Amino acid sequence: MRKKPATVRIARWSATHSWTAIGAWTAFVVLCLFLGGAAGTNKISDDESGVRESGRAGKIIASGDFTEKPEENVLITAESGGTLNEKAARKAVADVQRRMKALDGVESVGQPVPAPNRKAVLVPVVMKGDTENADTRVQPLLDASAAAEEDNAGLRIEQVGTGSTAKGLSETLGEDFKKAELISLPLTLLILLVVFGAIIAAGVPVVLALSCVGAAIGLSTLASHVMPETSAVTNVILLMGMAVGVDYSLFYLKREREERKRGRGHIDAIEIAAETSGHTVVVSGTTVIVAMAGLYLADEPTFASLATGSIIVVAVAVLASLTVLPALLGKLGNWVDRPKVPLLWRLTMRSGDSRVWPVLLRPALSKPWLTLVVSIGAMALLALPAMDMKLKQPGSDDLSRDIAVVQAMDRLTDAFPSEGTVHKVAVRVPAGETEEAKAALDKLLERTAKDELFAHDQKPTIEESDNHRVLTVSVGTPHPPKSDGAKESLDVLREWVPEAMADVPDAEYGVGGKVAQGVDFTDHLKERMPWVVGFVLLLTFATMIFIFRSLAVAVSAIFLNLLSAAASFGVLSAVFQNTWAETILDFHSTGAVVSWLPLFLFVVLFGLSMDYHVFVVSRIREAALRGVSVKEAVREGITKSAGVVTSAAIVMVGVFAIFGTLSMVEFKQLGVGLAAAILLDAVVIRIFVLPALMTVIGKWNWWPGGTGSGGRHGQSAPGSGDGLPEQPREPQQPQYAEFGAPQGYPQQSRTSQGYDRQSPPAQEYDPQGYHQQGYQRQQSYQPPQGHQGHQGHQQYGRPYGQAPQAPHPQQPPNASRDTTWPDSHQ
Repeated sequence: MRKKPATVRIARWSATHSWTAIGAWTAFVVLCLFLGGAAGTNKISDDESGVRESGRAGKIIASGDFTEKPEENVLITAESGGTLNEKAARKAVADVQRRMKALDGVESVGQPVPAPNRKAVLVPVVMKGDTENADTRVQPLLDASAAAEEDNAGLRIEQVGTGSTAKGLSETLGEDFKKAELISLPLTLLILLVVFGAIIAAGVPVVLALSCVGAAIGLSTLASHVMPETSAVTNVILLMGMAVGVDYSLFYLKREREERKRGRGHIDAIEIAAETSGHTVVVSGTTVIVAMAGLYLADEPTFASLATGSIIVVAVAVLASLTVLPALLGKLGNWVDRPKVPLLWRLTMRSGDSRVWPVLLRPALSKPWLTLVVSIGAMALLALPAMDMKLKQPGSDDLSRDIAVVQAMDRLTDAFPSEGTVHKVAVRVPAGETEEAKAALDKLLERTAKDELFAHDQKPTIEESDNHRVLTVSVGTPHPPKSDGAKESLDVLREWVPEAMADVPDAEYGVGGKVAQGVDFTDHLKERMPWVVGFVLLLTFATMIFIFRSLAVAVSAIFLNLLSAAASFGVLSAVFQNTWAETILDFHSTGAVVSWLPLFLFVVLFGLSMDYHVFVVSRIREAALRGVSVKEAVREGITKSAGVVTSAAIVMVGVFAIFGTLSMVEFKQLGVGLAAAILLDAVVIRIFVLPALMTVIGKWNWWPGGTGSGGRHGQSAPGSGDGLPEQPREPQQPQYAEFGAPQGYPQQSRTSQGYDRQSPPAQEYDPQGYHQQGYQRQQSYQPPQGHQGHQGHQQYGRPYGQAPQAPHPQQPPNASRDTTWPDSHQ
């Protein structure tokens, strides 16, 4: 007997040592969270995360080792928005200064700065401590500002700065994610309840996915000390973890349940699920991981951070599916189907072929060319807006204007443009060249003071590092960060800085800031995108060739994935670059898509879509290996895989759509893009494009590894008509996950376990899951009778009238005489 696969051995050990496996997994999750919390998160520094010139400027600033103090700006304006009453403004300024100076957390309070338009006064405040946790120490200052506002009727006194802005945004986003969790968890449970019809079965995937997310967050925190992470990593882990965690558990649990329904003992059912669905989980998870690794080729810290977080959570989800999930199923046994929801339970346990899917597939199978042209044309129309996709980095103008701190930022930048959009000029010179560099920067500032592209409400101040080698100066512009005016001011400044520094020997310089980082980041992505896309396409091609040994399947997989990705990009562009959906999705359109999203979305989609594609195509190939026609193989494969794939797709679409409700536009775009892509892939691609394409290709679908009529690896399939009697042989077994029934589960007598029973009636006998996997149910061999058996004669490979042949190669030997029956028939 062959050695069972590792997935089976692990699953059997976990199922027979349930408490040990469950305890080990619980300890693993707790340990990850504890170590992650103890180590803390190493965030990517803005000064060191840039690319191109803005990245160079950031590194120059970081080398100066400037001491950053958290700064707060108390803004005093009239409630009416008009000109300030001078007397009331002076009284309010004195009140604010008095209150702030009395606080222990305040280091200094500056002199008031009136706005040029006489509509505002700014009181600068410097807090004690560093900037990292300023948001946790800013509340006393906010309370002082609120108290001053109460005592000064008719005035609006609000605060914008390092700590207050971070606190306001984190509170708003925290409420967003709490709302998302409150919606996503019940929604996922409801979907799974419809799928399984039992509460415990619906809850197991959700609990497992949440444990994966927790463990992955802890591990990613540890990984951040090797590769600093961006603040979006936790959200991406939650998104990916819930999607793949539930998906993998769903595949596994559904297969285990189907085996128990057929009479398997729960340990046998777990083993079969491990060899089939478990293997699919490993293949799918590995594909997603390697696809996400393509983001490292972007050569940018943010993408590297997102790749690391995604890889960790997918790996943890695969590990959970192979280890603790079998343990849970082994311990629960039949209790996994309790408590039953009466109506839903009857629906989930309904036997017989689907009536809906053959109807849905009828256009693709009866008129494949027409269906192919129409469906591809529809997808191309959806993709058309992507031709005009504009990419920009997210910024403050992407935030919802309903957030109080964002409203305060708007009023601040309106009154003091130099506090809004700012370009940072950084210069590093050899020792002894500092004065020449200062003089050059002074001339530069004189030049900007005469140009309307730059802000003139406050005179820029040159800062000098302690070692006198690094100089920085912030130059403001009155234009919003994503406006053409901001971009033009950056271009002008990048022309003037080299001219100003031309006479300073060995000077290093660069222009950074939010606008510069966004421009450089977008240009960098355009340069690196071909490398990442090429890597992912090559991976997809190699994976499909390895699994199916078919050039047509590999090429079609790439084509279909590109089609769904292009359509999702078109949806993104149509929704977020225009204003028609602003009310529906509660966002403010900036006429652009977040620059990092298309590349990240492309990689994620290629990884996740392979999950469904491998599952569906393998079921089609399984039918083709039996020698049925291409149309019948497509119909049978898609119909038999429809239930689990549709359920998994609905879960993913539901989870991703929740992110479309968040305030931050990048998460809103990510959720909408992923939900649209999965929905299009599950509906248009799987119902129309894939079956029509495979029907058109016909027998060449499996070239050169073997056509549907030629069997696997060039073997003659039943019905090949070679005229030679076939020798009795064992049923063909699947070469890859989900191709067919697993090996190694012969229904032999097990008297040692106490269940040597008589065989059931012939119509119930279904050895090794062949009918479950899509094989026709076979009885013991019956010679053809009459002309009505002509089709059967061709199937068995000998013309009518010749000598009887050996049993069909899918018919297990002596099936009619088997006297055993699985244990624990349920």
